[in-house]
Amino acid sequence: MIQLDLLRLSLALGLIAIALALALWQRLGLAGTLAIATARTIFQLFAVGYFLAIVFAWDSPWGVLLVLLVMLSVAAVVARNRINPKLVKLLPWVWTSLLISTAFTLVYTTTIVIRPPTWYAPRYVIPLAGIVLGNAMTAAAISGERLMSTLQRHRLDIETHLSLGATPTQALAQYRQEAIKAGLMPTLNAMMVVGIVKLPGIITGQILSGADPLNAALYQMLIMFMLACSDLVAALLITLGLRRLCFNEAAQLVLP
Repeated sequence: MIQLDLLRLSLALGLIAIALALALWQRLGLAGTLAIATARTIFQLFAVGYFLAIVFAWDSPWGVLLVLLVMLSVAAVVARNRINPKLVKLLPWVWTSLLISTAFTLVYTTTIVIRPPTWYAPRYVIPLAGIVLGNAMTAAAISGERLMSTLQRHRLDIETHLSLGATPTQALAQYRQEAIKAGLMPTLNAMMVVGIVKLPGIITGQILSGADPLNAALYQMLIMFMLACSDLVAALLITLGLRRLCFNEAAQLVLP
């Protein structure tokens, strides 16, 4: 494997310099944002790299659980803010939904499929958790945002169904189904074209590190299966939680 040092990385910044020059030339108003994004990328990835090096060297379940807890909490806050930051009790539900979807997928994968030497093996658990949690967060945010916007737009239709005797579950059935489909669409689209239109990060990274291409492809298949499962579970739980949070005990629609 060809190691990247600071000199090679500084040369890679030439790509950002070209992008900045193009943005300034075309007066796109993106130069400042691109510069900030680049600085944050460098800082965050350096910090993560050094921190994970410490966790890997420590090789303790407590270190792994601490990393996963921080990742989970940040993901929950991000997803909550995108769905509706004003909705009371939404954050605990999002946190729990992401925990269940990620934990279920990770436990199944590590105990049945990969079977690492220890259940907390940082080399496997942390990267897999990061991929699964990030995608579950996106699926939950998209599904929740879609359902909340639907409740706002179709409030009269929903209340009409309720006044005619429908339960909240019945009144939201179609809208919830559409929200879940929207949340899963990015993953489903990726599964349709993976290996043909693009090579995802896992297979690309393994090939660059010198791994066997076939084994890298098998790992990518595993990742896609994990994402499909965790995204669906997260979307199901988030939409279920919104159904409970947006209706009171009298089955009345209550929006923030």
